[in-house]
Amino acid sequence: MNFGELIKQLRITKQLTLRQCCSDLGVDPSNWSKMERGVTPPPKDISLLERWAKFFGVVRDKQQEFFDLAAIARSELPADVASDDRVLAALPAFFRAVRGSELDGDKLKEFIEDIRALHSPDQKSKG
Repeated sequence: MNFGELIKQLRITKQLTLRQCCSDLGVDPSNWSKMERGVTPPPKDISLLERWAKFFGVVRDKQQEFFDLAAIARSELPADVASDDRVLAALPAFFRAVRGSELDGDKLKEFIEDIRALHSPDQKSKG
């Protein structure tokens, strides 16, 4: 799911028409429609995105996905990823893997270890 699909789903789940939703949020219906369709990217303003998440009742454990999808829709890495040196160091291997280039065994193991380390409790407390 992309950000546009997500906000459209959230709006529909809340049983709001596009115009009702835009009126409640104080945004232009034409721009919102374009965002739902993926024509224009979501805003970079995190406080605005937080307000939208709250409006739609995005639960705390789903908020990061909401913000990540917004960043991806802007063709950006999420801020916490872009500021993590270990993740940035692992990205070239990830890009090669995604593009179909073969990773040798050592590089693949290193990449997997780096990704696992990012999700370990020890790494989160260091970040």
